[in-house]
Amino acid sequence: MKVLFNTGHTYLHGGIEKSITERANYFAKQPGYQVFILTTEQQNKPPCYPLDPNIKQIDLAINYNREKSYLTYENIRKGLKHYRAQKETIREIKPDVILSPNFNFDHYWLPFIKKEAKLIKERHNSFYAKQNGNQNKTLLQKVKNKFDTWIAEKYDHIVVLNKDEKAFVKSSNAVLIPNGIEITDQAAQLENKKVIAAGRIAPVKRFDELIAIWKKINEQFPDWELHIYGQDYLNTTAQLCATINSFNLQDKVVIKESVSNLPKVMQDYSVYVMTSATECFPTVLLEALSVGLPIVSYNCPTGPKHIISDQEDGFLVKNDNREAYVKSLSTLLENQNLRKKMGANAKRNITRFEKEKMFKKWMELFGES
Repeated sequence: MKVLFNTGHTYLHGGIEKSITERANYFAKQPGYQVFILTTEQQNKPPCYPLDPNIKQIDLAINYNREKSYLTYENIRKGLKHYRAQKETIREIKPDVILSPNFNFDHYWLPFIKKEAKLIKERHNSFYAKQNGNQNKTLLQKVKNKFDTWIAEKYDHIVVLNKDEKAFVKSSNAVLIPNGIEITDQAAQLENKKVIAAGRIAPVKRFDELIAIWKKINEQFPDWELHIYGQDYLNTTAQLCATINSFNLQDKVVIKESVSNLPKVMQDYSVYVMTSATECFPTVLLEALSVGLPIVSYNCPTGPKHIISDQEDGFLVKNDNREAYVKSLSTLLENQNLRKKMGANAKRNITRFEKEKMFKKWMELFGES
């Protein structure tokens, strides 16, 4: 069985990169499996997460200009190069399965160059905004939506991460396979006066909202700190630092670099917090529960409610209700016994997402006729 992962890169921290790495490493250890990772812009950098030495990574060195639209002359030229190189590589490898989380040019041509491979699209981002933004569509948007559905039907499967996202797939080939997590004996002691958040430092993560919440928290709990781990995107870090300074929280809110082993770092904290605008199925919440870290999260569309058991291993707060969020977080900060009770529940509840179970679902998908 030859499995080809088709993606942009593996050198940055991110949910897609981690998901690809974990599955690729698992498949590479299975008898009779050969695993390839095909990238478009690795830029001669090593993978962020360790790869099994039997995995072959191939970079096409397309290097799209991400600061410009795909529909610029520069990127269209790169797209033509991408098409030719990708088609030739697939012809040479002859994969049995192609897994693709990308939504660039090749989303539209992969069904026509896949040869005999089973072609699987992965949706790692929520389609909630796109679905709910289609209420007053122009004629052009309606045509594009029909075209997108036609292309989606050309894939053998569209894999989504939660049942809400499955409803957004207009073709009939949607399959639900959540992200998985390694079950570990590692556990947070939940005694340190530190709260953690993590993710790409980007507007969609709404760390600015979290900092505004912390301004309220700091009034009641001045001896607690908030640490945010992540890589900068679109210069968002500088904007967040300005907000931190304006609230005079320089000693209470710290932005830190991404780490490769986040669960290990999480053990030093007492609560995990999330204020994203949308989340599909955030692996970071699985990681928090895996080390027994209780969570406070807005019930944003569409992922957190499929991971957090409200009032049991964390608090799901009504979306954008800042007052309720402050109240829920304050409840955890002032009550160590509650943190430990929720932490124990988290360790128990996370077993339903044990990654071996999820990997086997993927292998079952590969084996369908």
